[in-house]
Amino acid sequence: MINFSDKAIRKIENILSEEGKTGWGLRVGIRSGGCSGYSYLMQFDEKASEQDHVFQVSKVPVFVDGRSLEFLEGTEIDFSDGLSGSGFVFNNPNAVKSCGCGSSFSA
Repeated sequence: MINFSDKAIRKIENILSEEGKTGWGLRVGIRSGGCSGYSYLMQFDEKASEQDHVFQVSKVPVFVDGRSLEFLEGTEIDFSDGLSGSGFVFNNPNAVKSCGCGSSFSA
């Protein structure tokens, strides 16, 4: 399971509303790349694929493919809006090493 902070949930719901994407879901995953081997992926999708694991976070369906779920199990996603910028932060207990900006990791 992937967990979301209350702040991250509010931000996701706000973006969906602002973009008029009623009924859409959030795709969370990983892809090869980044300075540490894998990078995180977050985007909105209209529907899940047949291979996705789907779970509900507040009012938002979350889609995660099986390969990504292996690497993201137990991850908490937060939203930070501090002085040095704003964005989603992945706190991944499976990451052995991550880059300085936190957008890529190795497992």
